Amino acid sequence: MNTNRKLLVGALGFFLSLTVLLGLGRTALAAEMSRGFMSSGAGILLEPKCLDASEQISEMAQTLNLDLSALKAEKEESKLVMANVKVELSVRYEADKSSKVVGYLYKDCGGEIIEQKDGWTKLRSGNIIGWADDKYLLFGEEAEVLAVDAGKKIATVDAEMLRVRAQAQDDAEIYGLLPEGERVDVLDKDDIEDGWTCIDYNGMDGYVASEYVTVTFQIDAGETVEEVKAREKKEKEARRQVKYGEYTTDADTTLLLAALIHCEAGGEPYEGQVAVGAVVMNRVRSKAYPDTIHGVIYASGQFTPAMSGKVNRVYESGKIYESCIKAAEEALSGVSPVGDLTHFRRVNGREGLVIGNHVFY
Repeated sequence: MNTNRKLLVGALGFFLSLTVLLGLGRTALAAEMSRGFMSSGAGILLEPKCLDASEQISEMAQTLNLDLSALKAEKEESKLVMANVKVELSVRYEADKSSKVVGYLYKDCGGEIIEQKDGWTKLRSGNIIGWADDKYLLFGEEAEVLAVDAGKKIATVDAEMLRVRAQAQDDAEIYGLLPEGERVDVLDKDDIEDGWTCIDYNGMDGYVASEYVTVTFQIDAGETVEEVKAREKKEKEARRQVKYGEYTTDADTTLLLAALIHCEAGGEPYEGQVAVGAVVMNRVRSKAYPDTIHGVIYASGQFTPAMSGKVNRVYESGKIYESCIKAAEEALSGVSPVGDLTHFRRVNGREGLVIGNHVFY
């Protein structure tokens, strides 16, 4: 490697290290996804090194009069793989369509490449390790684009009790407290003060001290056959039944959906509460997601309050807003202010149907 290329690689390494420390950007996952995996039952967690360095790297290359193509060829190949399906994708024990099924990947599920051969990829996704047909997978830049679109940043509280403030200041109003282990969605803010992380706190922008949270980027993981059977057994015991386009459920299932709506949209207008319930029901109807309410709500990596246990706590307490119970009942009856849309998140500039503080897409 000549002197100029050494300078570029050194500068690139310094830039990446610096931007990670400063917490800048989130749009380019390529280099870090190739080695940032941590397996979890709650999905795939990626180290929060999500950077947009293309312009700065190009400027450095132009200054040093270098051809980036040679450098790109030396970059470690990404190990990220994403499911590209409209129905569930079977993951098999061997790279053969007749081999037994060991698990399933749903829409937006991702994993780590272990091995590839003859048009098949051996992957790890959550607790699944098996082979999937390459025709139904995305790799490289396509996988990274989908992961950024489908995934989200999650902050996990490391302190025994963490104050959530109205502004990024030590003396700002306190909105409330988060217990250790609580998981909340991170909101990207360009003008946030150093040392603070902006989170979604009951529909409001809340600020917590960065030193007391761990931020990870998370995408959904699949389910093993054993996990599917265990989930279906619980659902059968609860006598959850599906009937045509409308759903007949026991009171427990209605309250479970209401508890999720309470957690995700308790502070939103009523239309927004119904919309969140409709997203759940749209997923139940879709062949790309689990086909029960319980399965959708607890699908790994999808709803942060379900992952953190907050939905369970609200459900068990019985302290669910009446409007959220009514919204659940409407969604169960087939009402949908968002058509057949299956995603939502806090308004962040992305295109979609905006209701209250959420954008549905």
